Formats: sequence, C-alpha cells, structure tokens
Amino acid sequence: MNQSSFTYDELLAHAHGKLFARSEGRLPLPNMLMFDRITHIASGEGAYGKGIIKAELDIRPDLWFFGCHFEGDPVMPGCLGLDALWQLTGFFLTWLDEPGRGRALGVDKVRFSGQILPTSRLVSYVVNVKRIIRSKLAIIICDGNVSVDGREIYTAKSLRVGLFTTTNSF
Repeated sequence: MNQSSFTYDELLAHAHGKLFARSEGRLPLPNMLMFDRITHIASGEGAYGKGIIKAELDIRPDLWFFGCHFEGDPVMPGCLGLDALWQLTGFFLTWLDEPGRGRALGVDKVRFSGQILPTSRLVSYVVNVKRIIRSKLAIIICDGNVSVDGREIYTAKSLRVGLFTTTNSF
C-alpha cells in the first residue's frame, strides 16, 4: 500500500469495507472509532524498523463519553485510548492487505499516567510494529502510546491483534 495518511472520510469508508480491495477487515464505526485521521503509516519505519502508524483525535467537550463518564467529573475512559491503539494495530494489517476480521488478542503491560478531559485539545497515538506473524492467521505485535496535548499519558507494551477468517475462527 502506497498511501501514507488517511482522512476521516477514508476511515469511515474502511469501516464500511470500501477502502481496500479486501472488505472483511474493518475499523469500527462512530462512536467507537477512536481517531479522526491517520497522519502517517509506513512499513520499514518506527522504533523497531518494522512499521509505524500515527493518528489523532480532536477533543470536543460534546464527545459522547464525557456525558456518561463520570457525571460531574468527565474524563475519557482509559480503555477507549487502549482500544484506539488496538484499532490502529489491526488497521496496519489491513493496510498490508492481510485477509480476515480483526480481533484484539491482548496486551502485556499498560501504564496510565494522565487523563483526557473535555478541556484537552488533541490526542495523539503512535503504534510501533514489533513483529508480524503470518501462519494460519496474521498476528501483529506492537507497542503504543497515547499523548494528550503533547504529553504522553498511556503506554502499552506488546499489543496483539489477529485477523481471523472463517477457516481460522477465534
């Protein structure tokens, strides 16, 4: 794949199975799509030289999760930032034209050291590919981090996503 960035409309096309030739691996639709754009994706780059993906989410006080988490003390749930990293990890495999439907398979270590509030402006995600395993299914292992307004607040080590077909079901 030669395209190295994706707009929100292209991410929605991917969620509907209309961006790449293979339609089964998809991002979730809003409200669960946790980024507005992919600013950079490349193989052969990143901390391990195997690939990198960067994305951003514009924070607005009217985002759905602020109204329910928590009343009078709104904050973006940390699990949504972690899910964004899994979404990006799986997207990398579909960008490489691997077949199947993505499923998060786990993460070894997560550290939270900050929060995303309605007054925040920009969330940035970076995922560094550590390893891609191609056997009965494609599995990708990555490290990721989440920053808000330029300050790193979450790290995740060894995020794992697999792409499953009907012949190698989860």
